[in-house]
Amino acid sequence: MQHVKIPQDRIGVLIGEGGATLREIEDRAEVRLDVDSETGQVKVEQTGDPLTALKGPDIVKAIGRGFAPEEAMRLLDDEMMMFDIIDIDAAARNRNDLQRHKGRLIGEDGRTRELMEELSGASVVIYGSTLGIIGGPEQVDTVREAAEMIIEGAPHGTVYSFLEEKHNEMKHKGLDYHKFTG
Repeated sequence: MQHVKIPQDRIGVLIGEGGATLREIEDRAEVRLDVDSETGQVKVEQTGDPLTALKGPDIVKAIGRGFAPEEAMRLLDDEMMMFDIIDIDAAARNRNDLQRHKGRLIGEDGRTRELMEELSGASVVIYGSTLGIIGGPEQVDTVREAAEMIIEGAPHGTVYSFLEEKHNEMKHKGLDYHKFTG
């Protein structure tokens, strides 16, 4: 059994209307979820296939970090799918620095975050003081590297060029990627 803590405002999303999302996660990930809506603590207990159940805590964490349940459930689509979090706050010196980093990662009208998704094929969410990524290993590494470049102060143009280069490499290797549809 594992314990995952999620923010209060994401508990409703995890449970879903009438508990539908919670039941779907339990069925598909072969786990049992025990949600404490007071504290945000979620107990994740394996009920079926241990390998499938390993994705259960990541699905809960992903929903807690701002992903829509459908996006988080993509972790079950392929054994190579992974969830990663970048703690933006850890790179910030103060609140203003955190806001600046978040603003640069999101970009004007959300364009930087969108390009990270489009060119890597991963799903990217910025929520609170974290950036969450769902995708294959190479997709996740690409977004992580691009995000780190932005946090370290690289010009957006340089990061976009890096993303395009990685996109072309993945395309050349024939790696599947999903085109972000909005």
